[in-house]
Amino acid sequence: MSTTYHFQTVKHIVHGPHSLDQLADKLALLDRPVRRIALITQPIMEQKGVVARVVQALAQRDVQTLVVRDVEPEPTIENVETVFAGQIAPFAPDAILSIGGGSVLDAAKLFAVRLTNEEPLRQWLGVDLIKRPGVPLVLVPTTSGTGSEVTPNAIVTLPDEELKVGIVSRHLLPQLVILDATLTIGLPKPITAATGMDAFIHALESYISTKANPVSDMFAMESMRLIGANLVEAYQNGDSLPARQAMLMGSMYGGLALTAAGTAAVHALAYPLGGMFNITHGVANSMLLPHVMAFNLDAIVDRLAKVAHALQIARHDDSDQAAADKLLARLREWTAVLEIPQDLRQFGVSEAHLEPLAIAAAKVKRLLGNNPKALGHEDIKAIYQRLLP
Repeated sequence: MSTTYHFQTVKHIVHGPHSLDQLADKLALLDRPVRRIALITQPIMEQKGVVARVVQALAQRDVQTLVVRDVEPEPTIENVETVFAGQIAPFAPDAILSIGGGSVLDAAKLFAVRLTNEEPLRQWLGVDLIKRPGVPLVLVPTTSGTGSEVTPNAIVTLPDEELKVGIVSRHLLPQLVILDATLTIGLPKPITAATGMDAFIHALESYISTKANPVSDMFAMESMRLIGANLVEAYQNGDSLPARQAMLMGSMYGGLALTAAGTAAVHALAYPLGGMFNITHGVANSMLLPHVMAFNLDAIVDRLAKVAHALQIARHDDSDQAAADKLLARLREWTAVLEIPQDLRQFGVSEAHLEPLAIAAAKVKRLLGNNPKALGHEDIKAIYQRLLP
């Protein structure tokens, strides 16, 4: 565990059912007056009437809104740059607003800083390479998974390298976050499963990270408690507002945890699966989770035991090993109940791809360095192999 650490997060978080209705009022919290705002969203939010409601509320405050719908589900650098050049830059908004899942939130972050920085996005791949703050940014998540609304990270796909890469900068943190769980009601079961598991993984990887610290531990543990108690309920009963609220808070806490400690090998091995085979981020992470944790087990038995007790799946007299084993069993159980795929072949992966996958994953050194146990080339291949039964 780290002995020194730095933590920074968003300025304002508004939480509660129907809190999106307060958006127009809450714009007063931003650092500058807003008269033109670009709304980055997804077609489903228009179909639900959310976009029209927001645009009307803003118009009543004399705020002009540009609605942007063209961010891809797993955005490439080219997609982000094209949308920026074709729509965002000509509109010259005072602020960026995003209502949607992790992909559109990540793109919105990049749009906000692209308005104030001339460098192309490729120059920002890595950590702390963005020079200037962006325009004010407001994020409203509609899934309970990425925690993107509270992280300084944005993930982009590099098709030419068949890899997903992170852009990390304090300038990507928004000024205002609105957590309205009513926006997650009706989320399809596969998305609920993959994003919910992803949120849990953010918390668990932060908890076992080599950069774990008291701040990240606090957020990670509360995230895991909330998600562990509500994930299956949210999946099986998607209209349960209490379960949806708990999942949204758990996702946010997971984002705060990873901001403080970082994710590890699960994410590192997931990036090539997304880059090469277009497996969505949450699904790739969820598939890998049980196998990476099994590999890490002997290095983190005590930490996994604490998680098992927090989730109330271990007895008070269980040994650390017994408690940790119960947690791994619960992770495997979740993948079955939530119908998480456990065979990469259905995505077109074969044994011939193990070598290039391992080579690509080994390049994600920033995240592999957070893992509590070193992974060699053959270790990485062996984990992928377990998903080729």
